[in-house]
Amino acid sequence: MDWSWPFAYKVLPHLIEGVKITLLASVLGSALAMVLGLAVAIGARVGGNLVKAALRFSVDFIRGTPLLVQLYFTFFVLPDIGIYLSPLTAGVITLGIHYSSYTSEVYRAGIDNVDRGLWEAAKALNLSTFHTWKYVIIPQAVPPMLPALGNYVVAMFKETPLLSTITVIELMNQAKIIANINYRYLEPMTMVGIFFLVISIPSSIALHYVNRKYGIARRRPSDISIL
Repeated sequence: MDWSWPFAYKVLPHLIEGVKITLLASVLGSALAMVLGLAVAIGARVGGNLVKAALRFSVDFIRGTPLLVQLYFTFFVLPDIGIYLSPLTAGVITLGIHYSSYTSEVYRAGIDNVDRGLWEAAKALNLSTFHTWKYVIIPQAVPPMLPALGNYVVAMFKETPLLSTITVIELMNQAKIIANINYRYLEPMTMVGIFFLVISIPSSIALHYVNRKYGIARRRPSDISIL
């Protein structure tokens, strides 16, 4: 099949609409994964034995099951018990929960790497648990973990085509619809790959910059402003 530039220009606006949905799902899913992951990491640190066991089981269960199965469960099974979600909402929630199981481990490693002296200093200053985490632990634990967290954001972006299985009209699904209607697969599928490269390569460059800034040189304890 020969490449047709007129057809490529014709379908480009439709693919751009798919890119918007893909980026939206990636951004919202990443935000949810970051927040939930941090909550899980903190809960596993300060919670009781029962909370820690429940969180550990949840993380292992989510990481041990395929994302595709989780998407099907969220979109097709939950309605059987009265929980109805739109395709995009189901996709974002599933992506966020799935990747929170990975980001929580990243946060855990960062928290474990915080100097013990900082914990003792916060206790000596009689800081509350909330202020200890807000002003002492999180500012020290998170920056060195940004490159690893960014890698999961990029990984989530590249897995958004799975949302097409629950009828989300993202980039891949939009390309499949165009290809099936016109019986031309070369142009839409090639353009999908180009779109992913155009977004992924700058993201990788940005991650490299973040890694150089935060991955090696860490802020000193003296740089913390508690007040």
